Amino acid sequence: MVVYTIAAALQAGLTTLLEYLSAHVLTCLIPAFFIAGAIAALLQKETVLKYFGRDAPKWLCYSVAATSGTILAVCSCTILPMFAGIEKKGAGIGPATAFLFSGPAINLLAIVLTARVLGLDLGIAIAVAAVSMAVVIGMIMAAIFERSLQKC
Repeated sequence: MVVYTIAAALQAGLTTLLEYLSAHVLTCLIPAFFIAGAIAALLQKETVLKYFGRDAPKWLCYSVAATSGTILAVCSCTILPMFAGIEKKGAGIGPATAFLFSGPAINLLAIVLTARVLGLDLGIAIAVAAVSMAVVIGMIMAAIFERSLQKC
């Protein structure tokens, strides 16, 4: 009886996992790869370099990178192809990392849901903290990896 219950629980868990993965791949990952492909194919390299490049003013590239995820309703796994797309077009590692970090946390859906469930003050605090931490993490990544690129 106990073995049957454990087997049934494992089978139900596996079935639920497979349903989630199939729905997640169809509704999230495939569109994310198409968006990343569109970024790589349609965005001009000059535009990416203007806002995310190494020569762009730091205040501009980090503020655009840390807040541009607001218009995207993405999770942490679907933002990875977009990160790769802007990085491939020539974005610096710092701004690209800021985009990668803040995108899932500050998308409009996440902000509204957080503010609705946890309260407006906490929703705003999370959005501000995500943008701030994205800038800090992006700058740290740029400092670490640009030094290692200069040594090569």
